[in-house]
Amino acid sequence: MTDIIIIGGGPAGVSAALTAKNRGKSVKLISNSPEQSNLWKAKVVENYPGLPNISGQELLKIFRKQLDDAGVELITARALNALPMGSSFSVSCGQDYYDARALILTVGITQQATYPGEQEFLGRGVSYCATCDGMLYRGKKVAVIGLNEEAESEASFLRSIGCNVEYFDKARAKKYEIKGDEVVTALVADNQSYPVDGVFILRSTIAPSSFLAGLESENGHIVTDADMKTAIEGVFVAGDCVGRPYQIARAVGQGNTAALSACEYLDKK
Repeated sequence: MTDIIIIGGGPAGVSAALTAKNRGKSVKLISNSPEQSNLWKAKVVENYPGLPNISGQELLKIFRKQLDDAGVELITARALNALPMGSSFSVSCGQDYYDARALILTVGITQQATYPGEQEFLGRGVSYCATCDGMLYRGKKVAVIGLNEEAESEASFLRSIGCNVEYFDKARAKKYEIKGDEVVTALVADNQSYPVDGVFILRSTIAPSSFLAGLESENGHIVTDADMKTAIEGVFVAGDCVGRPYQIARAVGQGNTAALSACEYLDKK
């Protein structure tokens, strides 16, 4: 059982991991590859103290080296959801599960809003992971909305296990609605209806409300107090998912605060 799992490998997540590790806690940091982050694409970062005019790529490489040097366990994967398990939490990354006594969410901001019907049919025909749920749709018609780098390979996996796949990339359609009765029966894409038994929505990030039930949000951001505590005991947040301004220095400070709060929470248990 890990003390703290951190979701997200940006400035807030790295800061939280280093602080928690320095306080003697066992830490796992789960993150997409750095190439998928918005910071990686930044040609120059001008206002981060001590590292003037550094590129986003260079900064993230420095962060990763610090994590390695500190002995933080880094898991390159897309975290799909977290479930409270009494006094702990279980985090799903595809077919792998990781357990921790506390969570720190540094998930950034999700650019895409959820589609009509997505929340309603989550678990009843809507899935975020082809390798997790694909076998449930063997021999059936499914739609894949591909919004991340792995989408095409996940669609190929579904075909390889016998699914009939209707694939939608960013160029094929812009507007989606998921329809059904007890379960999904159709995907409407740009006003054209496609009969399907399931819809796989493959984003780089998962909306916080879909990732962990019970999180309070306001204007697309997770609600927290000054100590970075959320409405769920044992869950802390930091970085852009908390709100504006979206600045590296702010995220680093919040990551430090979240880790200190998580350590205090664990020490009192």
